[in-house]
Amino acid sequence: MFNLKQMKRIGAMILVGTLAVGSMTACGKSGEEKKAADGKVRITNVSYDPTRELYQEYNKKFAEYYKKEKGKDVEIVQSHGGSGGQARSVVEGAEADVVTLALAHDITLVEQAGLIEPGWLGEFDKNSSPYTSTIVFLVRKGNAKGIKDWDDLIKDGVQIITPDPKSSGGACWNFLAAWQFAKEKFGGDEAKIKDFVKKIYDNVTVMDSGARGSTTTFVENGQGDVLLAWENEAIATVKEYPNDYEIISPSISILAQPSVAIVDENAKKDGVTEVAKDYLNYLYTDDAQKIIGDNGYRPSNEEILKNYKDVFNLDMKLCTIDDFGGWDKAYETFFQDGKIFDEIHSK
Repeated sequence: MFNLKQMKRIGAMILVGTLAVGSMTACGKSGEEKKAADGKVRITNVSYDPTRELYQEYNKKFAEYYKKEKGKDVEIVQSHGGSGGQARSVVEGAEADVVTLALAHDITLVEQAGLIEPGWLGEFDKNSSPYTSTIVFLVRKGNAKGIKDWDDLIKDGVQIITPDPKSSGGACWNFLAAWQFAKEKFGGDEAKIKDFVKKIYDNVTVMDSGARGSTTTFVENGQGDVLLAWENEAIATVKEYPNDYEIISPSISILAQPSVAIVDENAKKDGVTEVAKDYLNYLYTDDAQKIIGDNGYRPSNEEILKNYKDVFNLDMKLCTIDDFGGWDKAYETFFQDGKIFDEIHSK
């Protein structure tokens, strides 16, 4: 199995290769199972950047389960990239039978294109969120700049790495976590909140299109003093480079809830709706929840989550997307063209 560093280096190759395979296997008569020449049923999962290793392991486990329970061979074609970009690619015609993206709004974009039936959020348990995460700071060992909380990110000379909210779901979570800290710090004074968050983004030196790209910039390319990171990315980095990096948990962060859904239109066309449903349902089983925890994501099963109390800081104060009125309102307020992110980032 590739280690994290190797996976980062070949990430672009994986994306191109899986998309190509997905295109080649999309053909077939409507309603028939999408099978390769070897007779395997094949479904395509379009996901976001940091889930590569998670689904590499999960797909293997699901295939074993499906063979045992249904007597059929199944293969999962995987595609990764910035969550927003991935959603737009599906809208524009990229093959996907399921999507497992960084935030519900990205899946809503696919729904609005008529590819996902309304009500998808309630189709699977926990609002179709089989795992959660949060946003932490990854710093170099010794933390030379003394970064402990969001206040420290506005200091002169602090160089921040974070992806672009226009293409990355993780970047949207980053922004909202910072906003919530400022909101509590300044008692809801919007002018002061905007000024504080603007100072953070004034210190951003590289803004990649996706979270994995930002990790590569920080870890492999050695840029920046702090990476605003998915918790799982930070955990994987420290595990691989224990003498080089450390994780800082800010006083306030956000409960990030990645979402999953069947791309109904495509799955029906390919005759794989039931397989796709089984694939997403299996994420909630005990075996899958343990794979999720082992890969640095927080299991949605609270009992299994407790087994990872030494991995995750379960005492962090976490706001939720509900504090922003839900994803539709949050996206309209902060990330649509010309709204708050553009306003503070362009000044």
